[in-house]
Amino acid sequence: MDNATASALKGIGRNHSNYVIPGLYDLSTEDTNWVLTSSFIIFTMQTGFGMLESGCVSIKNEVNIMMKNVIDIVLGGFTYWLFGYGMSFGRGPLSNPFIAIGDFLLDPPVGDALMGQIFAAFLFQLSFATTATTIVSGAMAERCNFKAYCLFSFLNTAVYCIPAGWVWGEHGFLNKLGAVDIAGSGPVHLIGGASAFASAAMLGPRLGRYSEGFDPLPLGNPVNACMGLFVLWWGWLAFNSGSTYGVSGAKWQYAARAAVMTMMGSFGGGFTSSIYSFWRHDGGMDIMDLINGVLGSLVSITAGCFLYRAWEALIIGAIGSLLCVLAMPLFDRMGVDDPVGASAVHGVCGIWGVIAVGLFADNPIPLDTTNGRMGLFKGGGWYLLGIQTLSVLCLASWGICSTFLLLYVINKIIPIRMDPHEELLGADLTEHRIRHSQIGLSRAISALAPIKVDLKNIAGVQPIGINPGHERSIDQLRAADDKLYQWQSYLEQSPVKPPGNVFSRRPLTREGISEGFYRPNNNELPVIGATISHKLDKDPNFAWVD
Repeated sequence: MDNATASALKGIGRNHSNYVIPGLYDLSTEDTNWVLTSSFIIFTMQTGFGMLESGCVSIKNEVNIMMKNVIDIVLGGFTYWLFGYGMSFGRGPLSNPFIAIGDFLLDPPVGDALMGQIFAAFLFQLSFATTATTIVSGAMAERCNFKAYCLFSFLNTAVYCIPAGWVWGEHGFLNKLGAVDIAGSGPVHLIGGASAFASAAMLGPRLGRYSEGFDPLPLGNPVNACMGLFVLWWGWLAFNSGSTYGVSGAKWQYAARAAVMTMMGSFGGGFTSSIYSFWRHDGGMDIMDLINGVLGSLVSITAGCFLYRAWEALIIGAIGSLLCVLAMPLFDRMGVDDPVGASAVHGVCGIWGVIAVGLFADNPIPLDTTNGRMGLFKGGGWYLLGIQTLSVLCLASWGICSTFLLLYVINKIIPIRMDPHEELLGADLTEHRIRHSQIGLSRAISALAPIKVDLKNIAGVQPIGINPGHERSIDQLRAADDKLYQWQSYLEQSPVKPPGNVFSRRPLTREGISEGFYRPNNNELPVIGATISHKLDKDPNFAWVD
């Protein structure tokens, strides 16, 4: 089949569809399979974000940060279906260079010629949208009101979707100018990083964060943080390789190149951050320097993942990693408390990743990714670098300003900052009624008691890892055992000896209780209630031999 025939058949399929979608989403069967598989893998990055963030925060907030990741998918995904996709890629008559309008509540019917392609494209873009929202959750950790965050997650879709349309939508003004961003250093990571910076600055630092200097706080679970890195590393391969939107024609070659260059960039970043950490800590390795150095290099390579040579990818990753590990302490000195370093990893490295395209990009013949242009160092002149710089200014400004405005409005409805006593007790206990052991909660509760803080809602919360019913049963066993032992001692010491042995059937001893005198679910034997302490509840399932 020649190209003219293929284009004609593609046009017929488009005319039979109720939706008009960008040409980039006209996918063959093998392309759809590639896009769907990549989408599934990208969704596993939510696991990586959750593990990384829960490892970076204190133990008393680890469940809370995981719940935020779940909310990002549930509420963020729902609003992306409601209006997010339409704001990025809608093709209605009211679409303009700033925002797309159309294709809301996406649901092509059975029989639509493009139903499969539309759903595949939507799922792929959905995986990107939920990733952009999740980036922000780490920067707001340990002091953000959970209900306020839920509202933020519900509305934050607009913060991502509008600039995503600028870069990737056919209507977008940056797209029309020739901006290049293959997998989202700008629309996903720069927007997420800028939002993270704005939210961390607006919330303020955690209580006591800088009272003893600017050194990082201890991690809640370093192993979880490392495991999160590995899961994100795995997902990033699909993130970048899947952004070829298929494997037909020459796409499969560039998908393979994207995967290798992604790894090369991370090698350069990991090597650089390791050297930096050894130098900074006198031969020691700081875990967050290495983790965020690798992640920063992955962000940096994302925009032009199949436009670089191997040595260029190493350099881009190395520079991104260095910028990241230098920016983290700088933000702390500015008073911007970002527990996971999202502002540096995604914000600073997102800026570098977008600009690097204007310096190092090849023209990926026969694809039209760069519209035939090349980077400055490849003899392509200044135009592409100028457009990439303009993209950075537009995206960073939008991310910071829109997030400030959104949080300002939310704060008028629900306070975005937790109460100080809730922050001291931890969001796991105050928001989710999950009580950890041996993390200083008793000390915090004792300290709050003199200031008349209402602790009724958390007073009866049982520590995790135990079964309260089993604990109550054990207490009843011990109480009955002690009472029987006391009676036996009393009878042995009494001057009036009873005829025979009242325990003649079988002497009750502490060993006897454990050997089988306890009979569960025996309705023929009376329940001893008077022998149990008044603080313990009766349990009709327990019967004893008197």
